[in-house]
Amino acid sequence: MSGRQFEAPKGHQTHPMSERVRAALFNMLGDLEGLSVLDAYAGSGALGLEALSRGAKSVQFIDNYQPAHSQIVKNLASLGLAPAAKTTLAGVESWSQRQSQTKFDLILADPPYERLNLSTISLLAAHLTHKGLMVLSYPGRESAPTVNGVVVVDNRNYGDAALAFYRLDLPAQKVGA
Repeated sequence: MSGRQFEAPKGHQTHPMSERVRAALFNMLGDLEGLSVLDAYAGSGALGLEALSRGAKSVQFIDNYQPAHSQIVKNLASLGLAPAAKTTLAGVESWSQRQSQTKFDLILADPPYERLNLSTISLLAAHLTHKGLMVLSYPGRESAPTVNGVVVVDNRNYGDAALAFYRLDLPAQKVGA
């Protein structure tokens, strides 16, 4: 984030992505100008904050841990990014049920590894726009999780962590359709 500092919540309830993996992710994503972004399992908010600094028009932060939520709100205010952000103190699953029609161009998901399951991918994929991209952080020693309805378009391993990039598995369009 161009050297700007922000605080992370204290304790071990969050699972922050390493700076190395985060840098690699955003180097791959590049310019996010005008995109709507969901930072699911936001933790410190580092992914969403980076997205805003790279031009995202809006970021929805979701975390169910009160100290993390409070820290994200403080970070947004101190960095002057609050107008482009919305924060929600809730579990991703319950938020998804209440916001079933909400769609995003980019979904960044770094769930606690012990809570990562196939339903997480299906749940979040339902919030992708037609051409949207979802990035999931998962344990590097495992294979990229797959479910019906999305395809893995890229996969990168960084030792203890890996990133899977998903797009919706849309039916092929007929020529001239």
